[in-house]
Formats: sequence, structure tokens, C-alpha cells
Amino acid sequence: MILPFFPPDLFDRDRDVLLETVFRIGTAPAQKFILGDRTAAFEHALRLQLGCADVVACGSGTTALTLVLRAMGVGAGDEVVVPAFGCAPLASSVISVGATPVFADVHPWTMVVEPYEVEAAISGRTAAIMPAHMFSVMADMPTMRELATRHGVRLVEDSAVAQGGALAGVPAGRWGDAGVFSFVQVKTFGSIGEGGAVVTDDPELGRMVRMLRNHGQDGQTRFVHHVVGHNSRFDEVMADFQLHRLPGLPARLRRRAEIADYYTERFTPLVERGVQPPPPGRDGRCFYVYSLLADRRDDLKRHLATRGVDSHVYYPSPLPAQPAFAPYARPGQYWPHAELASARTLALPIYPHLTDAQVEHIADAVCDFPGSPR
Repeated sequence: MILPFFPPDLFDRDRDVLLETVFRIGTAPAQKFILGDRTAAFEHALRLQLGCADVVACGSGTTALTLVLRAMGVGAGDEVVVPAFGCAPLASSVISVGATPVFADVHPWTMVVEPYEVEAAISGRTAAIMPAHMFSVMADMPTMRELATRHGVRLVEDSAVAQGGALAGVPAGRWGDAGVFSFVQVKTFGSIGEGGAVVTDDPELGRMVRMLRNHGQDGQTRFVHHVVGHNSRFDEVMADFQLHRLPGLPARLRRRAEIADYYTERFTPLVERGVQPPPPGRDGRCFYVYSLLADRRDDLKRHLATRGVDSHVYYPSPLPAQPAFAPYARPGQYWPHAELASARTLALPIYPHLTDAQVEHIADAVCDFPGSPR
């Protein structure tokens, strides 16, 4: 039996609901498939859950980042400080608005961006800092908030992987001038396709994002374009499906956290053999991905495969080493912790419908790996 990293049966229990949703929306007289009543209801439900001023559902988490930067007026001549280790949209969203990404190194254990590295990267051209939560650990948002305020720059919280997480009682997405969620399948609130959302307590920022997502229209008069916008509109079928799944999110998050706690307890003794789990605890955790750091990462991956456990590497190269983003890297600068993370990180299955027996099997397979003595 193979335990896949990306489970093909993620929505099996919701199959009938999904089919009914497609039929109901597809046969409704209004024939409204984007930005309709279900999208508005979904945005309202998230606003109530988060206690924020506005939620704007978008076509993807990537375009949500782009829309936020556009709405903030970030553009040519500006710099945005981003982590050197993470997903491509951290850099591509900045470049897409004409600004320059400035890469800051990450913590060697948590793999989230280091506040002191962010501060060192801030210059007179810095318009925003954009920390990202990583795997199962939220970034140090209280310090990021203080840095942004002290330096007079905007704070964009890339919380794409962290929906449902909270740090010091504050939900992920609520620390910055704006936060961003992603609903792509593998995220904590993943769904049946692409999708994302912008979260903000700034009504004017929310209004601008809402306009930008729909070709610069304000939603009142069609074909009147107030700004040059984008096509990042939200799907009605997905909105209805996410509304159905929203009440079950806390239970799914609890199950992910239970699995993570068990993994960490089992793997903590392996540090002396070159295998390190993420830091223990629940505060500031999201458990989107459970990622180990292993000195012999590729050997561990092969070992797990022989035991029927699929695993995944996020991310094999730091952002400034990627061909698309290398031209924006400052000459002579190095990001040693990001490079080390790319060489050592390995993610294990942690989806909530894993059985206890399957979780134990995964842990046994990791513990059976001989590792390398330190």
C-alpha cells in the first residue's frame, strides 16, 4: 500500500454535495457562475469568522498578493522585502507590479524569515515587507508589525498556508495591513480548484482590491473601468462548496495538529541522527505541511518510498537561485539558511483523514531510517 503525499480522495466524503452544488448553480435561472450571491456569502462568512473589516475572494492566492500590492500603490522604483525561501509568488507578485524583490534569509530551524534579516534589507526604497508563514510555523508577526510601523512601510502577511492558525490569539491573516489566503487543494482550507482571498481591516484597501479583481470595475456600473485591473474573479461553485466545508475546518485543523504532535514526539529523539522535526507547540502553528530537516534528505525520501510512504520536497532551490528571480538578487549576497533548507527539508503526509494506524506507520518508517550520527 502506498500512502500518497497528495491524497486523491481528499473530497470523497463531499462528492455528493459537490455534484449537487454544480447541478444547482448550473441550472439556476440566473446562470451566475462568478462573483454572485454565493461569493458574497462566502466573503461574509470569512469576515465573521475572522472579525475583520473586509474579505475579498480572488481567483488565486498568487493574484491576491498581486492585487494587494497594486492596491497599496507599490510599483516601479519600489522594493519589497520577501523571504529567500518559499513559494514563487513571493517574488513573482512583486515583479508583476514593477517593483523589486529584496530577499531576506530565514531561520535555520523554522524556515520562516528572520526579522533581523528583514530589517537589514529595508532601505529608502522599501514600500512593503512581506513575511510568509512556512509549513507548520507562523512568522514572527508581532516583530514584523513593529518593524513595519517603525520604518513606515506596509506589511503584507502571506498567510496562504496558514488559514486557521493563530499567534498570540490573533488569527493568521490579521497581522498585516492585508493578509492573503490560498484555497488550492493542499492548503489547510483547500478546495476543488484555484482560489484565494485578501483579508484586511482597511476598508479603502478592500474596496480597491475588489475593483482590481474585476478589470477595474466597481461592481455598480458594468463596463466602466476606473483603473487598469485584472481578471481574478471568484467561482460560485467553489464559493458554495467552501461554505459547506467551512464549519468542518476546526475539526480538520485539530486532526492535523494531533498528527503533528505525534510526529514531533516520535521524531525529537532523532536529532542526534540528523533528522530534526519542527519546533513543538500549538501557538503560531498551522500544520499545512509537516516538514522535517534531514542531513541525508534524499536518502530518507528513498527509504520512505520503500516503506510505502510518499514524501515531497518544498522547495529544492531558494528563490534568488531560481532562473526567473536570480536577476533580482543582489550581487555578493548569500542566504545560507535558505540554501540549507532547500537541501534538507522533506515533507510528510499530514492530511486529516489519515488513520491512526497510517500515522503510526509513517512515524515508524522515519524512525527506522538509520540517519547519520552527529
